[in-house]
Amino acid sequence: MTSKKVRVLVGSPIYQKPHILQKFLLSLKRLDAEGKELAYFFIDDNEDERSSKMLEDFSQEQNNVKLFASNQSDVYVCNGTTHYWNENLVWKVADFKNMIIEHAINEQYDYLFLIDSDLLLYPQTINQLISANKDITSNIFWTKWQPDAEERPQVWLYDEYTQWEISRGQALTDSEINTRYQSFIRQMRTPGVHKVGGLGACTLISQKALKAGVNFNRIENLSFWGEDRHFCIRAAALGISMYVDTHLPAYHIYRDSDLEGAMEFLDRTDMGEGSEASLPKLTLSMVMKNESERYLRKVLEEIRDYIDEAVIIDDGSTDNSAEVCLEVLKGIPVRIIRNDFSKFSNEIELRKMQWTETVKSNPEWILNLDADEVFENRFKEEVRQLISDQEVDVYCFRLYDFWNETHYREDEHWCAHQYYRPFLVRYREGFECKWNDRPQHCGRFAENVFELPHKLSDIRLKHLGWVKKEDRMAKFKRYRELDPDGTYGSAEQYQSIMDGNPNLIRFEE
Repeated sequence: MTSKKVRVLVGSPIYQKPHILQKFLLSLKRLDAEGKELAYFFIDDNEDERSSKMLEDFSQEQNNVKLFASNQSDVYVCNGTTHYWNENLVWKVADFKNMIIEHAINEQYDYLFLIDSDLLLYPQTINQLISANKDITSNIFWTKWQPDAEERPQVWLYDEYTQWEISRGQALTDSEINTRYQSFIRQMRTPGVHKVGGLGACTLISQKALKAGVNFNRIENLSFWGEDRHFCIRAAALGISMYVDTHLPAYHIYRDSDLEGAMEFLDRTDMGEGSEASLPKLTLSMVMKNESERYLRKVLEEIRDYIDEAVIIDDGSTDNSAEVCLEVLKGIPVRIIRNDFSKFSNEIELRKMQWTETVKSNPEWILNLDADEVFENRFKEEVRQLISDQEVDVYCFRLYDFWNETHYREDEHWCAHQYYRPFLVRYREGFECKWNDRPQHCGRFAENVFELPHKLSDIRLKHLGWVKKEDRMAKFKRYRELDPDGTYGSAEQYQSIMDGNPNLIRFEE
């Protein structure tokens, strides 16, 4: 006896540029439909005939597509800065969404998934939202509402767009507001299902909530802007809680300048036969402190091509390192854990914390890199093959200490590249870590990691942390302060950092 398929209606009012709509429809075609009956209800409000033709073509290619022509004419302006709405446009869209809700109720769909036509999804998004088992759940996405602003999520806690905790009548200082706002943003970067007070644009609504009366009608005695506010307040008044799922952030094509990142998102999340998305998940685990002006951007631009998520410990940075991570890794799930004060003076505490926080993301493979380390080009091409090997749990690599942009150092004190160390490890639930409890040079993974099946790789890792003279000086002072007698390292090596004429060898890829 076969189980009944879950019936999901995907609905969207569409007024969209053809080059953005094409990517939106491609994203919908890739949705995982296994065990579900997917149907579509699009309201064609386009001015551009090419966009209308795309919807017609989609309806021919896919099953269960309903198109409704709005036959209304309004100008909706989007430019490189922002989107411009007016009162008439807002309530026209509200009527369109109510029409879709009515169809979902009449046809007895189990869920309605309302989505804006400038969003791109992971193929597993609807599965993930259903698994949250809530009546109203939005899938998170992030947007720079102004070109020079920081990214913010489309969900909020109170009123129109308040993204910090506040009690009724409570007065907060600017500092308190910022602290609470940053706490909310960190929560939104943490994979999970979180309760919110407002949401929109990418929302799964259960049949129970639909029949209870959620809709986008205007609440006459409410002056809040936007139909989503009226929807959310009505839902709360009906006793229906709202949530955001942060596991699989959608990608928002808010401006034409976002199109390059859109292609990267579609390529990286492709679920086609034999694609990398069917392979094990690769999680970047990184510790950083004040890296925004060094190699962080270069490293992350390389890494983003092959990782699936990132867990980053910001160890007391006073610069914008965290913002650089979020910018460069846009479209990839990123969780940043901030230490108010650096823990590096007792490195073992920091590494244990790094492991604990990374494990919280339910990783399959963990790639542990510092913010000044980057693999040679081969790694990008071969990493998926490495983590597909069921016989190996740990990969070890040689690390080369670069002393300028093209040469690494080799002498009696600088020979790390002659040894193999673990940087890529499969997470095995139940593996009991035994750490080297030294405050410095304790290793990135537990010292018993070699109890797992391991293999040596000839792919090389480039360490750029010694390239600049000022960085060498800073490290020399740090080691002299943290380990003056060379108890945990080598006093001779520390002293050799300042050698004026070291032996350097050109690195050939």
